Amino acid sequence: METADPCTVTVEADGRAYRSPTFTVHGHHYAIVDLVGLSQDIGSYSVTLDGEAVWPLESHPPSRIRLLPAEGVRKLMFGSCRTSVPHDAPHVITHGYDMLGELGTHLAQAGDEEWPDLLLFLGDQVYADSPSPEILAYIKARRDTEPQGEIADFEEYAELYRQAWTHPDIRWVLSTVPTAMIFDDHDVRDDWNTSKTWREQMARTPWWRRRVVSGLGAYYVYQHLGNLSPAERAGDLLLQKLLSGEGDAGDALDAFADKADTDPSSNRWSYARDLGGTRLIMVDTRCARQLTPGDRRMLDPDEWAWLEEQVTRPAERLIIGSSIPFLLPEGVHGVQNWNEALCDGKWGRLVAKGSEMLRQAFDLEHWAAFRRSFDDLAGMLAKLGKPVLILSGDVHYSYLAKADSGPIYQVVCSPIRNPLSRLLRWANVVTQFGLATMVGGLLARSAGIARPPFRWKIIKGPWFQNALATLTLPGTLTWYESRNDAVQPIESVHVG
Repeated sequence: METADPCTVTVEADGRAYRSPTFTVHGHHYAIVDLVGLSQDIGSYSVTLDGEAVWPLESHPPSRIRLLPAEGVRKLMFGSCRTSVPHDAPHVITHGYDMLGELGTHLAQAGDEEWPDLLLFLGDQVYADSPSPEILAYIKARRDTEPQGEIADFEEYAELYRQAWTHPDIRWVLSTVPTAMIFDDHDVRDDWNTSKTWREQMARTPWWRRRVVSGLGAYYVYQHLGNLSPAERAGDLLLQKLLSGEGDAGDALDAFADKADTDPSSNRWSYARDLGGTRLIMVDTRCARQLTPGDRRMLDPDEWAWLEEQVTRPAERLIIGSSIPFLLPEGVHGVQNWNEALCDGKWGRLVAKGSEMLRQAFDLEHWAAFRRSFDDLAGMLAKLGKPVLILSGDVHYSYLAKADSGPIYQVVCSPIRNPLSRLLRWANVVTQFGLATMVGGLLARSAGIARPPFRWKIIKGPWFQNALATLTLPGTLTWYESRNDAVQPIESVHVG
């Protein structure tokens, strides 16, 4: 809960009252109320602030608490890339329907069999570098300093999240469907940690330090704390400091966020959950990068060791959440391999400089552009011999790819609400599914790059409309769009 003033937050459910006082950072007040010991689903709950009722909404059905089934999760819903522009007719024309809001409308009338057990947000929950007109007006009224047209500090991040998540349909969904989240670049800034050169350029930008500290601090409060179990929160040293009640703890949050950026090994944003026979692994593919030219890694050694441990633990199947796709169209994969090699000096310093410009301009920084990490993970997954589904977003189109070496699938669902223009859709089809397919492999070979550990191909898609997808276990995938004033399937396919 975020509240306007310090208070005690009480949640009443299952005939019991659960309470927690708020903590304060940068003048904003928050509370986390853990409901532990529940033995059954809760058909409704209420929230009061110092005894004043503030929830549920009269306009919506009661908010529910649905425990994960004892046998494990049955249905996951997922997506990424959601701008928080208004829901009026002009913005529906330019941005399409907000699939998160459409989900709320649908679930309010749907039977239990259509409800997801868990909703995964795979990055770009907010756009700090491209905010809505309302946020831009808020910024303009507040300051005339740099960065113009972008978020600058925690106060503006708090307003960004408030506007993103307080539409009644969105609030209701978040109040009644369990969620798990991970960031991508736009939660902080486009191209975040693309390369060492990018970091050096941003370090010379006067406003950047405050921005990245605020972005990571806001992510910790608004997203990361909800990813942790009650036991993990109890062991979180920063949270204990925030809960100590010793006034405004903004400085402590800033110090934590600053260290998380400069020393990624000081904190882990990645996390894992056992969902019956399914193991969910949500991977930080942004903050934990190793950007050393010649030895780029998507995950630094500490993070890689953690991922290796999670992947090899016993499970019937793995679901890996990676904000950026692991398996791109094969041609694009080859282009990114080639670009990385040139950035590392394969064809000399002058070409390396131009290749770095291409890397940043065309977002050539997916797993394929960290080839050593790609090869290591591909080899590890191929040896498992069990179903692996990698859920991703980022690219603003949806598709399904399958490896030829076993039941390894790349499932992309993007965007929730931020569609490409028609021109950019055609450009993506031509370049990523046409031109790159022809030349990507040749470019990679010209730079002396070995073939990847296995091959793969796109077997469904691409689709460019706003979408959410579901994975109904053991293995049915369905992508949904809003059509004819209803949530309708785009495509359904069985995997496994």
